Amino acid sequence: MNVRLKKLSEQVMVITGATSGIGLVTARMASKRGARVVLTARDDDALRQITEEIAASGGEAIHVAADVADEAELRRVAEAAVERFGGFDTWVNNAGVSIYGKLLEISIEDQRRLFETNFWGVVYGSRIAALHLCRRGGALINVGSTLSDRAIPLQGMYCASKHAVKGYTDALRMELEHDGMPVSVTLIKPAAIDTPYTRHARNYLPNEPQNPPPVYAPDVVAEAILHCATHPVRDLFVGGGAKAMSALGHYAPRLADKVMERTMFSRQKSDRPERHPEVHSLYAPINGLKERGGYRGHVAESSLYTAASMHPLIAGAAVVGAGLALGALWRAKR
Repeated sequence: MNVRLKKLSEQVMVITGATSGIGLVTARMASKRGARVVLTARDDDALRQITEEIAASGGEAIHVAADVADEAELRRVAEAAVERFGGFDTWVNNAGVSIYGKLLEISIEDQRRLFETNFWGVVYGSRIAALHLCRRGGALINVGSTLSDRAIPLQGMYCASKHAVKGYTDALRMELEHDGMPVSVTLIKPAAIDTPYTRHARNYLPNEPQNPPPVYAPDVVAEAILHCATHPVRDLFVGGGAKAMSALGHYAPRLADKVMERTMFSRQKSDRPERHPEVHSLYAPINGLKERGGYRGHVAESSLYTAASMHPLIAGAAVVGAGLALGALWRAKR
């Protein structure tokens, strides 16, 4: 069955993890482009503020405080969307958290909690969304990571959860397609993104963690999410760095191991000592309504690779045009 997705201005979009980073940027961007948004996260005060902000700017939004690790709470989000808007057209599973540290040093309690959010939160959201969208059509968008394809040290449980999200998303997509359901299922795979991600993470390291370069702006991910809300896409890398890491892991896994061992232990540690190891969002929300994480290096505000992936015909035409121009220049010089 061909999946037909509505224009963004005609959609109702549910976004989890909507008070920080990628989720917050996506909520603001979707609202500005005419979508009605249903926002959820654990921080009720932050949700109320962003909902009021969107309303003040002429948009339409509602919020429901919920922990994605609790299926009953997440179900209330869907019920609120149905009650207020008659349903929803796109569901974005974005909420997530990380842990920095060696696997053998991280408590089992913390590891289980990460999976409750990153994996089971996606499972609950996907089940709730798919059952609704099978009746009316629409898009289910799961935010994974380039680490869905290629693991790195010091974030082993995060990598494991994102590998699990990829497997679940791929299997669900095939089952829905086999049954002829009008649902587009997309996995977004970003590179490192400048969000409060490192500040929210549970940290076992002696130093404050940091993102390894290349690092991209959360706006690049939000653009990718909104594109997939209106165009059926199987999966989409955000940032050429994400694609490069995945390709290296696929075609030269042992070489990738050695590269990661040599670089990722140092690149994920800043030169600043960890001052507040107990301040993190693994169990409770912190620092709401922050889009950026304050990465000290270069942050790419766009990605040519991702833009080309979203618009292959335009990219192809540009490449052909550039080739013709170079050919004409070469002939003129001769």
